[in-house]
Amino acid sequence: MAHLKRLAAPRTWKLERKTKKWGIRVSPGPHPIERSISLLSILRDYLGYANNAKEARYIIGNGQVLVDSIPRKNYKFPCGFMDVISIPKTKENFRILLDAHGFLRVTPIPNENATWKLCRIENKTTITGGKTQLNLHDGKNIIDTGDYATGDVLKISLPSQEILESIQLTKGNLAMIIGGKHIGEIAEIQEIEKTDGPQQNLVHLKDFSTIKPHAFPIGKNKPEITLPTESIL
Repeated sequence: MAHLKRLAAPRTWKLERKTKKWGIRVSPGPHPIERSISLLSILRDYLGYANNAKEARYIIGNGQVLVDSIPRKNYKFPCGFMDVISIPKTKENFRILLDAHGFLRVTPIPNENATWKLCRIENKTTITGGKTQLNLHDGKNIIDTGDYATGDVLKISLPSQEILESIQLTKGNLAMIIGGKHIGEIAEIQEIEKTDGPQQNLVHLKDFSTIKPHAFPIGKNKPEITLPTESIL
């Protein structure tokens, strides 16, 4: 089903919910629905580059919009947290981020920042030959021999996926909260508490605590990313 009633849309979508009935449901893909926006919605509802769905589908179908430096022609493609949206014809670049209210925002970024993105390591897999595959939060996979831990964030180049540097989930680094009641907040990590049993490890930040899957490291002394203070919508 292509459509989703706006009243039933995830709370992270910053859309007018009562002026129009329908939104665009994202296709199954690398991001969960609550942390992604359809490519059509970005063009029409966030950026205003199309007056209606037909115009947006035409732009997208002609390969005029890049996601992580790759042309995407599926108008329902899920553009998720940390993805880079580029429109070569207008020479504009944007990053999908969470603002302080927990809404997904289309954040303008400089051209030089559109050549890389931050990806969190969700898990690691040993593959043929004893090599380690790093499985990232956006569906990407990288084979690397580096000493990286689950929860660490990699700064990778686009579209080559070369690892430029890493940001550890460790004391002193900054993290953006991507789930729970503190979603969208940024705070310094104070301590990582390991718990016994099936419970998630806890991440203690300056003024609150959260579970490990909700903490996304974004910098060591300052944020690596341009924060969404002047975001679209």
